[in-house]
Amino acid sequence: MKLHIATSQEIREGKITDVYFERTSKALEKAGITNVRVRMEFHSYGLPRGYEWGVFAGLEEALYLLEGKNVDVYAMDEGTLFKEVEPVLVIEGNYLDFGVLETALLGVLRHASSVATKAARIKSLAMDKQVIFFGLRSVHPAIAPMVDRSAYIGGMDGVSGAFSEKELGVKPSGTMPHALMLAVGDNVEAWKIFDAGVEPDVPRIILVDTFEDERTEALKAAQLLGNRLYGIRLDTPSSRRGNFRKIIQEVRWTLNLHGFTHVRIIVSGGLDEAQVTELRDYVDGFGVGTSVAFPESVDFSADIVEKFVNGRWIPITKRGKWPGFKQVYRCGTEDHIVPWGKEMDCEPLLKKYMESGKLTRSLPTPSEIRERVLSQLRKFSITQQEKH
Repeated sequence: MKLHIATSQEIREGKITDVYFERTSKALEKAGITNVRVRMEFHSYGLPRGYEWGVFAGLEEALYLLEGKNVDVYAMDEGTLFKEVEPVLVIEGNYLDFGVLETALLGVLRHASSVATKAARIKSLAMDKQVIFFGLRSVHPAIAPMVDRSAYIGGMDGVSGAFSEKELGVKPSGTMPHALMLAVGDNVEAWKIFDAGVEPDVPRIILVDTFEDERTEALKAAQLLGNRLYGIRLDTPSSRRGNFRKIIQEVRWTLNLHGFTHVRIIVSGGLDEAQVTELRDYVDGFGVGTSVAFPESVDFSADIVEKFVNGRWIPITKRGKWPGFKQVYRCGTEDHIVPWGKEMDCEPLLKKYMESGKLTRSLPTPSEIRERVLSQLRKFSITQQEKH
């Protein structure tokens, strides 16, 4: 028995690939075509239905895979909001030096960007309310660091992974599982044990839907912990939920009635964009898991768009795609795709990140990437409000 996962070395060596890329390389080499200098562009020609933008993520891992290869890489900054057709990354070099990595590169960029995009959409709807990512139980543990990172840079205020402080530089977030109350057999005794057993700087957020009515447990928790109680969490299962918003309103009224106005209400359990929109005016925070861990896919593809022939670059690509090396300029919140070399008096989004396999720019921290995403979401929100 074993965990069915690939090592970093196996991925970098191109062993995790679709077999047709291996066969393409062998066929070219056998034919003596060993110097095929191209520019390969990564882009999304089909964002999920209703999406106006995606969040570009996974750049650091993509550069890690290409490090040491004789390639130049141009890319948007990680955390940039992008739109359909726009190139997010371009590799320039001999196809035989990197072609076999297409599978891994697409997997890295597509998965990370899909998670980050969904996280950003959730956060944009709950903007001033706390949103914590609880989705690790939905994914294979081998990719937990990537999923937590992508959710965080997409805008989540915290992530639950115990490793996140080492990986991301942020303290992990979480309350308590139902297993604590079930192991003790009594909710009040379980809360006492939790309060006595965890570090003082951990916020006291009590889960209040295990044995009794939410209103009853919430009031008991508030009376037990008083001012030490930061908040209560409702994770009511769908079979008992009924009208979740009305349950929340009832709990809030009861806490306020007894003087516990300081107690925050956190909700979790199968939440997506619709539920966040419905509940954001009645709660102080959300725990979101599966909808971010298993999001709609940002469908990246990779295509050769230029080939170096007889001393000059020739635009070329398959049908349905835009040929030629391109730049994207952002003017406010409007983007313009132009041929490479054409200048505009706006911000160029594609920047040179690697030359001959070596980094040419420093990479930001996850927190810096997250702030980039949030700043763009604020601008986008203002623009959308002005349009309406």
